Amino acid sequence: MPKESKKMPGPRGRIGNFEKPKNFTAAIKRLFTELNNYNRLIIISCILAMLGSILSIIAPNRLSVITDEISNGLRIDENNLKAITSEINKALNKDKLKEKLPKILNIDAPEEIINKVSSSDLSEEDKNKTIEILLSSDSANNINKLPESVLNLILSDSKYEDTLIKKEDKIKFLKSKDNNLNLSYSLIKILFKDLKVDEIKISKNDQYKFIKLMNSKEKNEMYEKIDKLPKSIQKAINPKMNLNKIKRIAILLLFLYIISSLFNYAQSVIMSTISNNFAKQLRKKISNKINKLPLKYFDHHLSGDILSRVTNDVDTIAQTMNQSLSSLVSSITLFLGSLIMMFITNYIMAITAVLSSLIGFFGMSLILKNSQKYFKQRQTELGNLNGHIEETYSGLNVVKAYNGNEEADRKFNEYNKKVCESNKKSQFISGLMQPMMGFIGNFGYVLVCIVGAILTMNNIITFGVIVAFMIYIRLFTQPLSQIAQAMTSMQSAAAASERVFDFVDEEEMANEEKIQTKLAKKTVKGYISFDNVTFKYDGNDKPTIKNFTAEAKPGEKIAIVGPTGAGKTTMVNLLMKFYDIDSGDIKIDGISTKNLSRENIHELFTMVLQDTWLFDGTIKENIIFNRENIENKKIDDVCKKVGIDHFIRTLSKGYDTELSDNDSISAGQRQLITIARGMIENSPFLILDEATSNVDTRTEELVQKAMDELTKGKTSFIIAHRLSTIKNADLILVMKDGNIIEQGNHEELIKANGFYKNLYNAQFEE
Repeated sequence: MPKESKKMPGPRGRIGNFEKPKNFTAAIKRLFTELNNYNRLIIISCILAMLGSILSIIAPNRLSVITDEISNGLRIDENNLKAITSEINKALNKDKLKEKLPKILNIDAPEEIINKVSSSDLSEEDKNKTIEILLSSDSANNINKLPESVLNLILSDSKYEDTLIKKEDKIKFLKSKDNNLNLSYSLIKILFKDLKVDEIKISKNDQYKFIKLMNSKEKNEMYEKIDKLPKSIQKAINPKMNLNKIKRIAILLLFLYIISSLFNYAQSVIMSTISNNFAKQLRKKISNKINKLPLKYFDHHLSGDILSRVTNDVDTIAQTMNQSLSSLVSSITLFLGSLIMMFITNYIMAITAVLSSLIGFFGMSLILKNSQKYFKQRQTELGNLNGHIEETYSGLNVVKAYNGNEEADRKFNEYNKKVCESNKKSQFISGLMQPMMGFIGNFGYVLVCIVGAILTMNNIITFGVIVAFMIYIRLFTQPLSQIAQAMTSMQSAAAASERVFDFVDEEEMANEEKIQTKLAKKTVKGYISFDNVTFKYDGNDKPTIKNFTAEAKPGEKIAIVGPTGAGKTTMVNLLMKFYDIDSGDIKIDGISTKNLSRENIHELFTMVLQDTWLFDGTIKENIIFNRENIENKKIDDVCKKVGIDHFIRTLSKGYDTELSDNDSISAGQRQLITIARGMIENSPFLILDEATSNVDTRTEELVQKAMDELTKGKTSFIIAHRLSTIKNADLILVMKDGNIIEQGNHEELIKANGFYKNLYNAQFEE
C-alpha cells in the first residue's frame, strides 16, 4: 500500500455488533437471487419445515381423543347404568303397577272388603280407617295404607301367571317403602324381565338387588355401592378402556412425532448443506474478487473491514440461512396452524388463549421498547472501553515511560464503571424476557384451565380438549418470540449481504485477456524507461507523480531517494502496474507496460518490502514461497549471504522450524528472511523498498554486500531513507513533489551541493 494514501475510513453504520441494512427489501432480494442455484433445495426445506409444524399441530387433537378415552376408562359406564336403571324403572312404573296390582294381589272389590271388614272382630279404629281409604277417590293406590290387620284379613295366597304368591309376601310388598322395596322371589319373577346390556345378561334377582341397593339410605360413596352390586351389573357398568382404540391413537401419535422429527431433521440437514455451500461459494467469490480489485480499493478500505466481510459477514449470512429461514417458516406455520386449530376445537377457549397471550405480549413489547436504549448504551460504552484498552496496551511502553499508569487506570475505571452500569441495566431487561415468556405461557394455562373447567362442568367440552389447549398455548406463544428473533437475524443477514455484495460488485481491474505480448525472463535485456508519467490517487487534489521521466539501463542499480510523500513508492507501484498511470508511458525493453499483462510484469520483478510478511509454516517454506524445485544448497547459500544461516541453525529444527506470531524472532530477523526470499528468485529486475530498515548496522553491511552480488546483471530499484546504503548505486534519482529534481551517482550529487547533499548530511548531524 502506498505511503501517500489517504487515511482510510472504518466500517460504516454499525452500532455494536448489529448493523441495519440500507435497503432491507433490496438486500434480501439480492441474497435470494444469489441463492438461485439452491432454490429447489430451499423450497424443499421450507416444505419439510411446514410439514413438521403441521404434524406438530395435528398431534394435540389426537392427544385430546386419547385423553378422553383414558378418562372414560376410569369412570363407570354411565350409558349402561342409565340403561339398567331405565329398564328397572319401567318395570316398577306406577301406571303399570296400577294395572297389575289388583290381579297380583287377587283382592276383592272395595264394597266386598268393606262388608268383610265390618262383619269382622277388628277394632273400630281399623274398620273406620279401612272404610275411609276404600271410599276415597284414589282407593286403588292407597291399598298399602290399610292396616296390616285388615290386609291379613282380605288377602290370601293366589296365583299370577302360574306363579304362587303367598299372603305374607303381598303384605310385605304393600308395606315396603319406595326407597326400600321388600319383594319376594315370586314378586320379583312377576315384576321384572331378564335384561341384556352389552351382551351381558342381568337376571331379575340381580335387578332387584340393584334397585334395592341404589335406593338404600346408607351413606356410602357411589363406588362403594358399586362394589356391592351383583357381578353381572358390575360387569356391565364397571370402568372399561377401549385399549384397541387407545393403542391405535398412541401409535398414530408416535408416528406423527417421529415423522415430524424426521422432517425437521431433514430440513435442518438441507439448510445446513445449503448455508455451508453458499458460504463457501461467497468466500470463493470474494477471494477471486480480491485478486481482481485495483490497489486503489485497498487504499480506502481497512484491511480489518475487508477481512470482516470474508469472515463475519459471510458467517452471519450462513448462520441466518441455517437457523432463521426454516425457523421463520415453521414458526409462522405453527402460529397460524395452532390459531386455526384452537378455533376449530372450541372458539371460547381459543378466544381465551389469544387474549391471555396478547395481554402478556403487550407487556413484553413495552419492556422491549424501553430497553433498546440500554443495549445501545452498553455497546457504546463497551466500544469506549475497548478503544481505551487497545490504545493503552499498544502504547504500553510510552505509558510507562511517561508514568501514565495512574491516568490510564483512572480512565479505565471510569469506562469500566459505565460499562458495568449499562450492562447491569441491559442484562436486567434481557433477564426479564424469559420470565415474561414463562408468565405469558402460565397465564394462558391458568385461564384455559378455569374456562375449560366451567365448560367441562356444563358438558360443552371434554377434559381432553383442555389438555389439547394446554399444548396449543405453547405452540401459539413460542413462535412469536422465534419470529421476532428470526426477523432480527434477517436484518443482520441483510446488512451483511449488502456489505458482501457491495464488495463483490466493486469495479475490477481492466481485463487483460486480449493482451498477447509477453516478455520472457530469460530473454529480457533490462531496459526500463519512464516517459512523462503523471499519476494522481483517487480523492487527491494534486497529482503524486508529475511528468516523471527517467531511464534505467540493463544491470544498473537505481536508487530513489527523497522526503516522505515525494512519490518514491508510488513510482515503483506504477512500474509493477499496481496502478494504471493517468498519462505518459512506462516501457520495459521498449514495450509499453500497457501492452503487458500484470502477471507477466510480476514474473519479471522480485520485490523486498519494508513490511515483513511471514506465514505460519517452516522457515524453509517461507523462503521458497510459491516456488518449486528449489535445492537446499541454494537456500543455504542465500541465507549465508544474507547472514541468517547461523541464526537458523541455532533453532531447534533449523530450517524446518515452524514460524508463528508467538515466535521470539526479532523484526530484523524477520526482515532478513524476507530478503532471503527475494534473493532466491532469479528475476531480471529487483525492487528493494526500505528492505534494510529493520536491520542493525553490522547486519546492514552484510546484507549490502549480498545485495551487491545479487544485483549483478539485474536492473535494480532501491528505495531508501538510509542514504549510506545506496552510495554505491549507479544512478541516484532525487525526488521531491513527484518530480526528479536531481540525478547522478553519490559523488556527483555531493559535489553538486544540492538537495541530496542536504539530505545526506542531515542523517549524520548530531
